[in-house]
Amino acid sequence: MDYSYEYTSLETSSSSGGMVVYMILMLAISVFAIVSMWKVFKKAGKEGWAALIPIYNLVVLFQISGIDPKKLLWLFLPIIGQIIVFVYLIMAYINLAKAFGKSSGFAAGLIFLNVIFMGILAFDDSVYSGTSV
Repeated sequence: MDYSYEYTSLETSSSSGGMVVYMILMLAISVFAIVSMWKVFKKAGKEGWAALIPIYNLVVLFQISGIDPKKLLWLFLPIIGQIIVFVYLIMAYINLAKAFGKSSGFAAGLIFLNVIFMGILAFDDSVYSGTSV
């Protein structure tokens, strides 16, 4: 009786190569998002480095959008708090678009395609005029 077995690897080089490409793409998108937020903060007269700090960047975003940053304290409530802050975040994007003289369509873009429209806001010639809420 011959009990020889042939072992095959479940991982192929093409799947690991795809994972590397995916990781590089996600890293590039993340860096672009941070740079865009940094430039938007600088345009609004805030410190750009605030884009690097996870909760503090929401505080600054709320400030330049004219929303009281204390609303972020809702995050301490499980589930319902996240929903409430999500609604305030949508309001912040609408106010941010208005503060830079953009339309409500641009605000919808900030809500649904944030990385793209934040990049547009960062690199166009729009000027921050403050909040009018």
